[in-house]
Amino acid sequence: GVRVSAARPLAKTRPFSYRNFMVTGLQDIDKCRQQLHDISVPLEVFEYIDQGRNPQLYTKECLERALAKNEQVKGKIDTMKKFKSLLIQELTKVFPEDMAKYKAIRGEDPPP
Repeated sequence: GVRVSAARPLAKTRPFSYRNFMVTGLQDIDKCRQQLHDISVPLEVFEYIDQGRNPQLYTKECLERALAKNEQVKGKIDTMKKFKSLLIQELTKVFPEDMAKYKAIRGEDPPP
């Protein structure tokens, strides 16, 4: 059978090899420090890592949120442009002289 003492040399070397691996990795990171000193990483990325999630998902989700917000803002801008056009049309019907002055000031051609 296998005796407990037979597993001891392996148990002793494994923590040291892991420690050496970690130390080497930290030394490599320290060597790159000068090249990366001005990079700022959002704290949310570290939260993703702590949760065991891929940090690239953070970037993907940020881009998706930005695109959704962009579409929302674009929709609002389009709506406001339509509103402005309709407002000018209606104001021109009710106040033609005033709107002609307004359009002259704005450098717009008055409608025929």
